[in-house]
Amino acid sequence: MDATTPGPLAPDVLDRDDVKRALEEHDFAAAFTLIKKWGGLSQNRIAAACQLTPGKVSTIISGQQQVTSFDVICRIADGLRIPGRMVGLAERPWERQSDDPDPPKPPAARLPEDDAPWRPDTTVHLASELTRSDLVMDRRAATRALAGAVIGGAALLDPLEAWLQPAAVADPPGRHGRLGKRDVEELEATARAFRAWDHKFGGGLRRKAVVGQLNEVAAHLEEHQTPAVEQRLYRVMAQLGGMAATMAWDSGHQQRAQDYYRLALRAAHAGADTAFGGNVLAGMARQMLYRDRPQDALELVHLAQKGAGRDAGPRVRAMLHTREAWAYAALGRASAFQRATNEAIEALADAEAGQEPYWIAYFDSAELAGVTGGRLLDMARQEPHRHAEAAARSIGEALVTRGPEAGRSHALDLIGLAECHFLIGDVTGAVNHTHKAVEAAALTQSNRVRTQLGQLYPYTVGRGASRAVGEARTMIRDLLSS
Repeated sequence: MDATTPGPLAPDVLDRDDVKRALEEHDFAAAFTLIKKWGGLSQNRIAAACQLTPGKVSTIISGQQQVTSFDVICRIADGLRIPGRMVGLAERPWERQSDDPDPPKPPAARLPEDDAPWRPDTTVHLASELTRSDLVMDRRAATRALAGAVIGGAALLDPLEAWLQPAAVADPPGRHGRLGKRDVEELEATARAFRAWDHKFGGGLRRKAVVGQLNEVAAHLEEHQTPAVEQRLYRVMAQLGGMAATMAWDSGHQQRAQDYYRLALRAAHAGADTAFGGNVLAGMARQMLYRDRPQDALELVHLAQKGAGRDAGPRVRAMLHTREAWAYAALGRASAFQRATNEAIEALADAEAGQEPYWIAYFDSAELAGVTGGRLLDMARQEPHRHAEAAARSIGEALVTRGPEAGRSHALDLIGLAECHFLIGDVTGAVNHTHKAVEAAALTQSNRVRTQLGQLYPYTVGRGASRAVGEARTMIRDLLSS
């Protein structure tokens, strides 16, 4: 059901005290039974409205299965048009829907760039168009953009092959712009500040500032600066584009993120920065992994490794190996995962302070431990007895090393460690880390952190759950509903 479809329940059904109580307590067995009785909805209609199978609804009503997934609770609320406050959620998007009969269309799912030649002037034009449309996008269009699907397979990968070819040389302009070395240094410093911002807090409103700066860089490039200045500007554009992509993705705008990743790769190509181009492809691979497309992710990583080549320093090579390991873990290839992880450890051993660009300085032993622990946790969900304890050790190492100042990464580590303890069976440790995870998550604006917290929620739901687990569940629900 889309956001303009009226709800299937009459208002008086949701006004009933017994329905209100069942929804408030997340007792969906009782809620569905009452909705069938007073709302006149069949089991099949409830299933269709909530995007559930009839069998799933049947097991919920019979009490054989409890609703523990935060995502499913959202689907029930949206499908039956139950106001968020009645099930402990924030106001749902459809509750804010305007009565405007002709709402603006959402932004295009992708840039018209796949057929555009990989020329510097084309990259500038694409940057101007993308940033301009992003800066004027209103809240309703942004909400619709959240539901967009990313491109994968050959449609994504084939156009990116052009990154391996030398950049085309543009015709020399009649005269150059007036931007000087000091101006470029200020833009580079701003890019560094934005990156620090992103690492600590995630996306949110700051993305508009990054997009605005990216638009300004595109405007400077349209003025045709000197060759030395232009190359540095393209590199700044690549870094800002990569940050805009990460921030968009971190805020749940998947399509926009992919647009910015592809723009960043073109800018890195125009600026002859193959190492950063590899970093962009690694970001695209991570997005594919979160979208359950591990084979696409693996091909993107191999494209990054091939293109970056000798320009990739030890930290970049180590980071790419961890992305490769992540894809292997998602594909269930445990031996390949271990091999790639060992290669990452070996590469990082050669890293020296100050020898590589600032944007890869974050990738240290703590980051490697955290990433490796996260992948072990992925495998532990399938085989807890084989991987859960190793995942906990690795994530624990990352936590001790990088601490709360890591912001988003610190919150993700705590969430992962809490899940490890649930898988191991250490409920006391799990509850302790869940409390810390929620406190850390509250300090970020990262949609990714909240998504991971939502995946922790089911562990806290159960008939025999203790009071401490119940308190942890309430903490998660309160934060996710805020």
